Amino acid sequence: MILLNEKEAEMDFAQYIEMVENKLRSSFDVSKNHIINDVQYDLYAEFRLRNEKYVAVKNAVIYAFENNEYCLIKHLENLNKTDYINLTESMIQSVESIVKPSNEHMSSIITAVIVADNIPYDDLEFIIEAVRRFKFGKSFAFGFKGWADIRLMLVSLDEGLIATNKKGKEVSKVYSF
Repeated sequence: MILLNEKEAEMDFAQYIEMVENKLRSSFDVSKNHIINDVQYDLYAEFRLRNEKYVAVKNAVIYAFENNEYCLIKHLENLNKTDYINLTESMIQSVESIVKPSNEHMSSIITAVIVADNIPYDDLEFIIEAVRRFKFGKSFAFGFKGWADIRLMLVSLDEGLIATNKKGKEVSKVYSF
């Protein structure tokens, strides 16, 4: 968990989303108000990397593999336990819609960021601990068609904190303010 000082914490969602979008735009295809499984995400970004080995001509591919990364940012003015549980379940179900496993698919990482303006004090500790313990990984066809992992982050604009799961720590600087 990262606690920010008061000066850093004085940011509204419009400023935050603009900052993250500017960081991602050079490497990701970014879109706003993207809908996945009936949930509208404020920002959706995807990065696709394909590597291949070929002989003599590009049509004679020996092998190829793909690594993909996706970012989902959802803003909620008020976040409570129920909203958190529903949103994380929706993000887990979105893996089926986002990731397209194939013989060339190696890995997909989904960075799910929940941005909340206000978290009730009674729910704050539960949600932070749930984010820290969150773990999701799925392999496709016993790993022959790759795997997918979810990095989860909670950004509280009101409290000035960022909480991540273990995988989320890898990219927490990108989403910090």
